[in-house]
Amino acid sequence: MVEKEKALSQQTSRMTEKKVSLPAKLINGGVAGLVGVTCVFPIDLAKTRLQNQQDVRMYKGMLDCLMKTIRSEGYFGCYRGAAVNLTLVTPEKAIKLAANDVFRQKLSKDGHLPLWGEVLAGCGAGTCQVIVTTPMEMLKIQLQDAGRLAAQRPAPNPAQAAGPGPAPSLVAPPPAQQRPPPRPSATRITADLLKTRGLAGLYRGAGATLMRDVPFSMIYFPLFANLNALGQEGAGKMQDKAPFWQSFVSGCMAGSVAAVAVTPLDVIKTRLQTLQKGEGEDSYRGIVDCTRRIMTREGPTAFFKGAMCRALVIAPLFGIAQGVYFLGVGESVLGLLE
Repeated sequence: MVEKEKALSQQTSRMTEKKVSLPAKLINGGVAGLVGVTCVFPIDLAKTRLQNQQDVRMYKGMLDCLMKTIRSEGYFGCYRGAAVNLTLVTPEKAIKLAANDVFRQKLSKDGHLPLWGEVLAGCGAGTCQVIVTTPMEMLKIQLQDAGRLAAQRPAPNPAQAAGPGPAPSLVAPPPAQQRPPPRPSATRITADLLKTRGLAGLYRGAGATLMRDVPFSMIYFPLFANLNALGQEGAGKMQDKAPFWQSFVSGCMAGSVAAVAVTPLDVIKTRLQTLQKGEGEDSYRGIVDCTRRIMTREGPTAFFKGAMCRALVIAPLFGIAQGVYFLGVGESVLGLLE
C-alpha cells in the first residue's frame, strides 16, 4: 500500500514538473480519437438505436442491430455520423486529457494529490469537454438514428397511392410512388438548428450531457491513475513509467467501469437529444420528465439499454487514448517538426 501511494506521488510529481503542451495533447487526442472511433463506431451506432427504441422493438440486441443495419443500409451504414465524430473527437479528447492534467497539477501539493483532488480534477475535465461533446453528440445521434426511423416507416402502396375509383386503363401511366425523405446530413441538420433555434439548438441536452460526463470523469480518472500506478511496481523496484500495456489495460478497465456506471444518464441524454421520434414514441420536456416517463412506461431496466455496447465502445477508446498519451506520440511528432 505504501509503495502504491509512493507510485502515485511520484507520478503526480512528474506531472507537476512537466509543462503541459497543448499542441502535444491535441495530437495525442487526435491520433487516439481517430483510431478509436474508426474501430468502435458501429457498436456506438447500435448503442444509440437500442437506447432510442421504445415500444417497437426492432432490434433484439447489439448483433441483431448490426446485422439488420448491414442488410438494409450496407456496411457503411454502420458508420453513419462517423464523420462528425472524427472531426470533433480531436478537440474533445484533447480538452479532456489536457484539462485533467492541468487540474491535477493545480491541486497537487508537494508532489502529492489526494483522492478528493483526483475526483475534483476529473470533475473539471468532464465540465470542460461538454463545450465540444454536446454539439458532437447532438449531430451524431440524428445521423445514427435515421436508419431506425426510416425502417419504421411503412412502404408506400401503389394501389393506395392511386386513390379510390375505377382501375386505371392499360395505357394510363403508373401511379407516382412516394419518394423517400432525403437522407439527413450533418450540414443540413446544423443549418436547420441554427435557423430555427439558434446556437442553443446545437446545445440541446447540454445539462444531461454534463450530468453524464462529469460523473464519468470523476470515476474514470482516479480509477485509471490508481490502476496505472500498479504497473510501476515491477521487479521489486519502482519504475519511472508504467509500460504501454499497463496504460492500455488500465484505460480499458477504468473506461468500462465508468461507462456502465453512467449508462442511465446516457440513456436520458440520448432520448432528450433525439429530435425525430418513431410512431408512438414519447417526446420529453426535460431531464425530470424523461426520467419519469421512462420509469413509468418501460421500467428501471430501460435505463441500462446499451450498457454492454457502451462498455465495448468506451473501453478500447480510452485504452487507446491512454496508450497513445503515455507513449508521447504528440511530443515525438512535435520533436520531429522542430
